[in-house]
Amino acid sequence: MLSVNTTSGTTNVLALRVRAHLCQISGQGAPITYQTLAQAMDLSPPNTIQQITTALECLMEQDAAAARPLIATLVISKARGGLPGPGFFDCARRVGRFDGDPSGPEAFAYYTAEFDVAVKFWGATVEIIEQDI
Repeated sequence: MLSVNTTSGTTNVLALRVRAHLCQISGQGAPITYQTLAQAMDLSPPNTIQQITTALECLMEQDAAAARPLIATLVISKARGGLPGPGFFDCARRVGRFDGDPSGPEAFAYYTAEFDVAVKFWGATVEIIEQDI
């Protein structure tokens, strides 16, 4: 059974805002950087990227528990050649979604496959919600 850590109320609120933003952009089929997401969330220093990564890990736990594609795949590191930061892979391992070397070729293969599934799933979810409005 998957265990999901509880997070503070502040993280939960930010995670909800992050999910809403990522759902809105998921149909574009392109990732954004942690910095771009922090700016979109209008976060102020210090620790803006840490706030984002904590919220993304919360979303990863929620998505894994609900057997959904990881919406966090829509966010990448500017410094990692199109991949999320190592913390993404550590969290994916904790929630039972990744078993490999975060720096190896399996990381790129896993990320690419998960990104494609997430874009299709979350993009379709947004379309369904917009049709219901």
